[in-house]
Amino acid sequence: MRPSSGSFTFEEDWDEKKKRALLIVRKLMEAYPRDRLLHGDPYFTLIRCIISQRNRDEVTDRAAEALFRRYPGIEELAKAKVEDVQALLRREGVGLWRSKGRWIVESSRILLREYGGEVPDDVHELMRLPGIGRKCANIVLAYGFGRQAIPVDTHVNRISKRLGLAPPDVPPEKVEEYLRELIPEDLWIYVNHAMVDHGKAICRPIGPRCDECPLRELCPYAKGLVDLKKGRKRKPRKQA
Repeated sequence: MRPSSGSFTFEEDWDEKKKRALLIVRKLMEAYPRDRLLHGDPYFTLIRCIISQRNRDEVTDRAAEALFRRYPGIEELAKAKVEDVQALLRREGVGLWRSKGRWIVESSRILLREYGGEVPDDVHELMRLPGIGRKCANIVLAYGFGRQAIPVDTHVNRISKRLGLAPPDVPPEKVEEYLRELIPEDLWIYVNHAMVDHGKAICRPIGPRCDECPLRELCPYAKGLVDLKKGRKRKPRKQA
């Protein structure tokens, strides 16, 4: 069933949109293949996701490596002093290190106390943990467990709206609803990584490289039909 809130700025019936969405995902999978989608460890994925919020990938990778080098597993982190974890994150240049250090230790203790040291594979249970919103919960499901889920981060939110797969004026959780309805479930796990790669390489927040985009012919933004700032039609782009 089509999500009800939000409005598109161009005309396209739902069946046409579903066909276009499938073509978009197929092209993204071809353009940004990834041999390995899983991090392979739900707990590592969860902690890395907490660290990653509002951080560059290189900072996240460095900080996660340093953290697990000092605290190899959930038991060690659950016993750690919050101040020590905060200090480690701060040294590694992690933003919001005070909150993240507390969330990491508290989440580890909750997992040991209430879940027997296992990360739950349910989005609502995951969202009970400190620092875990819907995006991180879906990241754990997709990359930790290999489940079909669509994490909506800043790249997925922006690109989905530019591609006309979600209205310009809806929040990220509603973007997820649109994508889940438009894209076949067996392809959900590919959406996040492919759109993130695409957002870094081509569909950047400022100065998107539309002339080089493999999705140009499928993209209403490139055709001047979507304005993310005002939610109305834009002037058509000049053709190269």
